[in-house]
Amino acid sequence: MRLTLAQIDIIKSTATAVLGEGVQVTLFGSRVDDAAKGGDVDLMIEVSRALPEPAVVSARIASRVSRAMHGRKVDVLLKAPNLLEHPIHRIAAQQGVAL
Repeated sequence: MRLTLAQIDIIKSTATAVLGEGVQVTLFGSRVDDAAKGGDVDLMIEVSRALPEPAVVSARIASRVSRAMHGRKVDVLLKAPNLLEHPIHRIAAQQGVAL
């Protein structure tokens, strides 16, 4: 996994600050591959309650993490009971690493 402990802490604390306790954060995509270079940060963030404004939540988390990581591109995939599940959710769960 190509994230530092400080970056992991930033990601987890940001997700908790925006969504509250109990969020589950999974890193997936190229950052999981130690042999890869570069790449954005792909995160799946799962909550057990409905999210009324998922686009706003996703953008808020992505922008805060991106700023804290000096402009690194961050993609946030949300998983919640009121959101449709897509194949990318299964890929993230199968190939990702829980933070």
